[in-house]
Amino acid sequence: MKDERPPSGAFDRAVLRFSRAAMFLPAVCVAATCYEVVSRYVFNSPTLWAFDLSWWLAGTTYILAGIYVMQQRAHIRITLFYDRMPRRMRAACDWLSCALTFCFCAAVVWGGYNEARAKLLNWEGVGSAWNPPIPAVMKPLILAVICVIAVQSFLNLINDARAERRTGGGR
Repeated sequence: MKDERPPSGAFDRAVLRFSRAAMFLPAVCVAATCYEVVSRYVFNSPTLWAFDLSWWLAGTTYILAGIYVMQQRAHIRITLFYDRMPRRMRAACDWLSCALTFCFCAAVVWGGYNEARAKLLNWEGVGSAWNPPIPAVMKPLILAVICVIAVQSFLNLINDARAERRTGGGR
C-alpha cells in the first residue's frame, strides 16, 4: 500500500502480509450482513449464522488491527513533545514505551491464560442457535496477538535505533 511503512525484516514482512489478508474480513462481514438482509426481508428466511459470523469477524478484525498498528508505528504518541525532544531523550522514551508495552502484554497474558485455555479446551460457544465457538477462538487469539505486539514493539525499538544511527538522528 502506498503510505505503509516498509517492512524491515522477516517478522515485519510476515506481520504486514497477515495484516493485509485480515483487511478483507470487513468485506466478508458486509457480504454476510447483506446476505442476511436479502434472505430475511426478500425471501422471509432468516439465517442462524449471519449475525454471529459478522460479530466474530468484526471482533477478529479489531483484534488483528493491533499488530498492523504496531508494525506501522501508528499507535498514539504525543508528537508535539516527542518531536521536540533531543535524540537521547526520545530514545529513553522509546525504551520506556517498549518496557511498558511488555509489562502490559505480560499482564494480559498472565491474567488471561487460564480463561483462554479453559474456553479453548471446552470449545466454548456463544449459546446462540448457531453456537459458534467465538470465545474458544477469540480468547486465545487475543493472547497470541498480544505476544506478537510485544515482539513487534521490541523489533521497532531495535530497527528505529539502527535507523537513527545510520542517519545521524538529528538533535
